[in-house]
Amino acid sequence: RALLRLRSDKVERPMKLLVLLHEDTDRPGVFHEFLDEDGHSYDAVHMHRNTPLPSLEGYDALWVMGGPQNTWETEQYPWLVAEKALIREAVEQRGLPFLGICLGHQLLAEALGGEVGPATTPEIGVFDVQLTEAGATGVFFDGVTERFPVLHWHSAEIHKLPQGAQVLATAPACAVQAMRWGTRAFSTQFHLEADEDTITRWMGQPDGVAALVDTLGTDGPARYEAAARDRMSTLNETAERLYINWLQCAAQAVPA
Repeated sequence: RALLRLRSDKVERPMKLLVLLHEDTDRPGVFHEFLDEDGHSYDAVHMHRNTPLPSLEGYDALWVMGGPQNTWETEQYPWLVAEKALIREAVEQRGLPFLGICLGHQLLAEALGGEVGPATTPEIGVFDVQLTEAGATGVFFDGVTERFPVLHWHSAEIHKLPQGAQVLATAPACAVQAMRWGTRAFSTQFHLEADEDTITRWMGQPDGVAALVDTLGTDGPARYEAAARDRMSTLNETAERLYINWLQCAAQAVPA
């Protein structure tokens, strides 16, 4: 793990993160390992369990993970309203470093005035994304090839960017694969966090497996799992590279 040796100089002190979760099977995944090895810590808030949101005081960054909910389902999941407000406070008002994954990517867009809706073509599987000029020349994707495979599982997408946002990665089926807002807020539509345990937990979720069957056919779950596990090493290497790059951006906001 040569990349691990590159992390220690990215922040001047351990960071305390707030991580928002939306389902028991969606967790920080491989990022938990990275954070632990670097001496960083996080508090997890389970939004789907109606856990009250804490104040952002004392936190150095906000991460928002994936989940089965849609950003517009506020009647079914009323806590989405408070979650978007917290994201807006963190990013717009406090300038906290931010990382959003899948649903977190979409929530960032809506919190800042963008629009999210059903995807024209749901993406489920391992597919390539392509860096835009902004992505290829920026810090977040530094060291990543301009075209690379990522793990997808989403049926919603960003239809309209927030004012001031930049698209960092794109694909034919979904134009906004990665986004930047300001200097410290980054998000990806794809699942950077997924590791072997993530796939095991996803495949053990009856509702998720049923959704894969509905979308991909009876052999869909097996094909999805095989594709993810076959590329896991490459996927995790990309995740580690982007984690290091995110730390470099976050370091600008973390006081010594």
